[in-house]
Amino acid sequence: MSISKILKTPTIGKEIIVKGWVRSFRSNRFIALNDGSSLANLQCVIDFEKEEEAELKRITTGACLCVTGELVESQGKGQTIEVIVNSFEVLGDAPVEEYPLQPKKHSLEFLREIAHLRPRTNTFGAIFRIRHALSFAVHSYFNKEGFFNWHSPIITGSDAEGAGEMFRVTALPQGSEKESSEDFFGKETHLTVSGQLEGELGAMGLGKIYTFGPTFRAENSNTTRHLAEFWMIEPEMAFYDLEMNMNLAEDFLKYTIKHVLDHCREDLEFLDKRFADEQKSKPQLERADQGLIEKLEFVVKNDFIRLSYTEAIDILRNSKPNKKKKFKYPINEWGADLQSEHERFLVEKHFKAPVVLFDYPANIKAFYMRLNEDEKTVKAMDILFPGIGEIVGGSQREERHDVLKAKIAEFGIPEEELWWYLETRKFGTCVHSGFGLGFERLVLFATGMSNIRDVIPFPRSPKSASF
Repeated sequence: MSISKILKTPTIGKEIIVKGWVRSFRSNRFIALNDGSSLANLQCVIDFEKEEEAELKRITTGACLCVTGELVESQGKGQTIEVIVNSFEVLGDAPVEEYPLQPKKHSLEFLREIAHLRPRTNTFGAIFRIRHALSFAVHSYFNKEGFFNWHSPIITGSDAEGAGEMFRVTALPQGSEKESSEDFFGKETHLTVSGQLEGELGAMGLGKIYTFGPTFRAENSNTTRHLAEFWMIEPEMAFYDLEMNMNLAEDFLKYTIKHVLDHCREDLEFLDKRFADEQKSKPQLERADQGLIEKLEFVVKNDFIRLSYTEAIDILRNSKPNKKKKFKYPINEWGADLQSEHERFLVEKHFKAPVVLFDYPANIKAFYMRLNEDEKTVKAMDILFPGIGEIVGGSQREERHDVLKAKIAEFGIPEEELWWYLETRKFGTCVHSGFGLGFERLVLFATGMSNIRDVIPFPRSPKSASF
């Protein structure tokens, strides 16, 4: 039986068997046992006079135990129940002189170096349980809304974004001078940067689909907001225009965050306290206005602010940081590509609420976005969150065959690479939309962590693939 189940529905007076890892062993008597199912430990009380000294010495922090004993009401402080140990077995030793997770505070940098052990800490246990809850909520939401789960390929011959920052997949020997036509797939292939284009194909037959899988960017960006391998959620919907797309994205975010608030309270309260402590160490101007739980509840309860890119540019151009040249990238004219500092200003300082921006300049957005009647802007939308910046990027897709064909040529993409994509606009085209959400950014927001490498079990970044 898991410790979380024992703590929720204790069977006082019954003999139980529980397995887990030792978090601490006090006074040669009190074992704090944790099996990862909850933040809380189960206290196991041992009669050291009845046990062999050699076996007691094996009960060290990190050791794995199997404990058999009676569940009773606790007489001490800090817990309501405890186990009176009748017998125990050390399933796996953890020598004190070697085990790196001794009971003290460890830096996040240090824990990244021992990513194989960090799930055993309170912080990462809480993060990964919340990650699981969010993952479950994603599938639950789309299932209840009538979407079909769609598996886009991980190996692809197309660059959905047109960015070119892709990991090449090859079966040719290292240093081979053979042409791509002689490679395994007969052409140059890469790890996917997005499942969107193939997702659109699914939507044009099934109506509403979503993908949820790993994506890859060979971007040499060593920051707290970027990973080389991350998970993307990408729904695509036939017969949806931009407004319907924005409505769905807002509803989806509120649903997933509410799910965590409803089902991960203990872990959230722990991370809320951690978040508050972290804020104290920051300069006053950089501190968050809300606590973690307060922030999550605010997002769920309030409508997102919606404004056009043009309106946003006017606000930014006339803002105090811009006029005083505090922005790293000054906003001087319409057409500027918004950076994280601009997004966060709008969300955290100006509106103090999540923001949905729409109708971006065509020349700063991807080829597949629907061109507006002004022929200067596209039906794109981004959702901006506090502490994160952009969390969702989406658009109404260009459904007109001639316009899409012209856009592909304008972007310098060889038409033969996307013949299959163009055919969906040739045969039974319709208005359709979709968006993409980096799952780790959602986990980042829900946990209050500040580095994206701390919300995925094994982060992949430049010069880092140790585990």
